[in-house]
Amino acid sequence: MSKVIRVNMSDLSIKEETLADKYQFMGGRGLTSSIVAEEVEPTCHPLGPKNKLVLATGIFAGTPLSSSSRISIGAKSPLTGGIKESNGGGITALKMARLGIRVIIIEGQPVDRRENLNQLPLYNLVINKEGAKLVAANDLRGMGNYQLVKQMNKKYGESIAVASIGPVGERRQTAAGIANTDREGRPSRFCGRGGLGAVMGSKGIKAVVLDDTGCKPPESHDKDAFKELFREYNQLLLSNEIIKGYTEYGTAGMLENTNAMGILPTRNFSTGVFPEAEQIGGEALRSLIQERGGAGETTHGCMPGCVIRCSNVYPDKDGQEVVSPLEYETIGLMGSNCDIGDLDTIAQMNYICNDIGMDTIEAGAALAVAMDAGVIHFGDGPEALRLLEEVRTGTVVGRMLAEGAEITGRVLGVRRIPVVKGQAMPAYEPRGIKGLAITYATSPMGADHT
Repeated sequence: MSKVIRVNMSDLSIKEETLADKYQFMGGRGLTSSIVAEEVEPTCHPLGPKNKLVLATGIFAGTPLSSSSRISIGAKSPLTGGIKESNGGGITALKMARLGIRVIIIEGQPVDRRENLNQLPLYNLVINKEGAKLVAANDLRGMGNYQLVKQMNKKYGESIAVASIGPVGERRQTAAGIANTDREGRPSRFCGRGGLGAVMGSKGIKAVVLDDTGCKPPESHDKDAFKELFREYNQLLLSNEIIKGYTEYGTAGMLENTNAMGILPTRNFSTGVFPEAEQIGGEALRSLIQERGGAGETTHGCMPGCVIRCSNVYPDKDGQEVVSPLEYETIGLMGSNCDIGDLDTIAQMNYICNDIGMDTIEAGAALAVAMDAGVIHFGDGPEALRLLEEVRTGTVVGRMLAEGAEITGRVLGVRRIPVVKGQAMPAYEPRGIKGLAITYATSPMGADHT
């Protein structure tokens, strides 16, 4: 698993390289950030041809080791202006590993000779055991992630992985994330932070499609020893009390704790306690999923081999799937931070963001800033949903929100804008967690809890 696929969008060329020796024992954030630091000019425009989008696996991707197949995507961030890595679940890294790929580097920019400079030519990067190729994708312009994946499944089969952007990324707006499909093909595991979906859009890439048909998983040097070690590691995870909490309640189980500590973002980070926290926390979420049944799942693994299973599938009142997963960060930013205490509304907001390709943290923060400015009232779920649909269609207000919380606050003249280095704060009040505040202040990644 040491191949590097380098794609130059300026001349549409693709090269296969061998990972440099100095990177052999690096993976994830260390690998993406090192490549960006070495290959990207610090002063370049984040959405210009000199920035590079780097997708990297971890060293153990494709193995049965729990959580080892998470994907790291890095670039110079259009939000922070510095090196950014965004991490996601799903099966993107798993398929890369089975294809023998450690890194995909996308550089350059398509030449656009048309009058509308906001519409670069679009391509899909399709990789299988035969190699990699660029396929014209202008017919997919404006398509949401869910419909896009259905189209890709129809064309390339059900067993593929897809990393894609929605219309927000195509418009190169800085709240755009990159959706990764989970085991069932949902484009819902997001590398959401830092505006990396905008970087992918600036490269003219709509989707990366990975087909590992006919490929084998990576082999370990000593199969028996590795098998024993990963079993021991998995048992350590399963016996850990914190992990047990994640398995039972998902990441939403954090909400009751942060609310009790007074650090749950509420009403545009104006207070750390939400009166309706019990209605949207992990226990309420689990109980509602159990009560409704149907397609609902209280625990779910987004990738094969994960023993933590902190994901879930949220159903509507008729048991039909609304979204998967409904996580703490989304509930905190789109729920309490917007003064919305209804899980059904939050789940619908989550689905729209997944479809249009928008980071739910940045979206929730921007909506709360707009509420603070009086654009809509705090707690007005139907109006919040309407504004997200405006993001989809690209109205002036929608485009403002899609640029994130800082731009929204500047346009609307709001003084309280919860960002650090241009990026919205996640669902932890840093004034109540001093260590996290120091991380925000000193990290080039800004307000990023990872």
